[in-house]
Amino acid sequence: MTTDDVISMTRDYLLQTYKRAPVAFSHGQGVWLYDLEGRRYLDFIGGIAVSVLGHAHPKLVAAIQAQASRLLHVSNLFHIAEQAALAKWLVEHSVLDRAFFCNSGAEANEAAIKLARKWGRRDGRDRYEIIVAQHSFHGRTMGTLAATMQPKYQQPFAPLPPGFVAVPFDDLDAVPSATTARTCAVLIEPTQGEGGIHPASTAYLQGLREWCDANGLLLMLDEVQTGMGRTGSLFAYEQYGIEPDVLTLAKGLGGGVPIGAMLVKEKAAALVPGDHGSTFGGNPLACAAALAVCQTVVEESLPARATAMGQRLIDGLQRLVDTRHGPAKGVRGRGLLLGLELEGEVAGSIVDRCREAGLLVNAVRPTTLRFAPPLIVQPDEIDQALAILDKVLAGGGVAEPAKSAH
Repeated sequence: MTTDDVISMTRDYLLQTYKRAPVAFSHGQGVWLYDLEGRRYLDFIGGIAVSVLGHAHPKLVAAIQAQASRLLHVSNLFHIAEQAALAKWLVEHSVLDRAFFCNSGAEANEAAIKLARKWGRRDGRDRYEIIVAQHSFHGRTMGTLAATMQPKYQQPFAPLPPGFVAVPFDDLDAVPSATTARTCAVLIEPTQGEGGIHPASTAYLQGLREWCDANGLLLMLDEVQTGMGRTGSLFAYEQYGIEPDVLTLAKGLGGGVPIGAMLVKEKAAALVPGDHGSTFGGNPLACAAALAVCQTVVEESLPARATAMGQRLIDGLQRLVDTRHGPAKGVRGRGLLLGLELEGEVAGSIVDRCREAGLLVNAVRPTTLRFAPPLIVQPDEIDQALAILDKVLAGGGVAEPAKSAH
């Protein structure tokens, strides 16, 4: 099968919900992906911050193979050994007390929204509103879409569920006026990903923690994109000196196997049998894969590697900015979740030219490139990516991706 065959079948048989680049991959190894024609690409988007261990990591492959040979699925009508083991690991490596498993980041945030509303209505009170940030992204279900304060995602599906109040991101002074007798929680991304790679300041998150404590609110952190070592610590909240009441995870948690998780403090564990559930959530295969990812992230010190390799990438991107190289305007982010701000709405064309030259990145906004490579990325691979980007931004000719014997 060729890439053209795949593109044709995609056009003819799939619902056209994605703008797809004209490439299809056969396999991957480490930070590299190989298309059906044998060309190789540096993967600096990592499945949108998913492939923390890269492609075909032997520990993850072995865990999936071993589990698939034993048991794939039984449902949550029964106790699941792999699920219990993963929950234990996450609790012991975080400040949270209990876990709920699902299949995606949107589902994890949906669970958090439901939990917050039930928690807010305990003791006869009627608190259901959740404060969220402008330009946030929490998912595409109707509930999480209502919490996603970006009109381009919301408008086609109105009316959305009520109960969400938007404030400017990283603006602590805006929170008191948004808090009412109906408020039960604050839901925030430590770094806004789809909003343009904007990290929260320490003062902001610490101030939110203090405000929630003073007003009896839950502080819920959406770490779907920042968790699992991505920003330089296992969870991003560790860098801010705070403890969330609710934490949501997905993306990197399974290293490519679909899984989401909501972790909660004991005081927030309001859900009981019948309140929420998932047929596939936390099944043996997904949990075995996620446990292998978790253990490998710690054993291989990948959060520290994210810090070191992230700094190397930041330094290289900053050089492009400092020399006013092409449209490069500014760099922001933490660890290996970085954004390059550009002059003008040229991100889409730069993404295309990078791909043609063998580098995969994506545009989170018309003026912003996102870099989220696997945490196993090596220094020379950072340098290769920067060299390709350098040529693309300069507008010079770039060679097509090299073909591989693999």
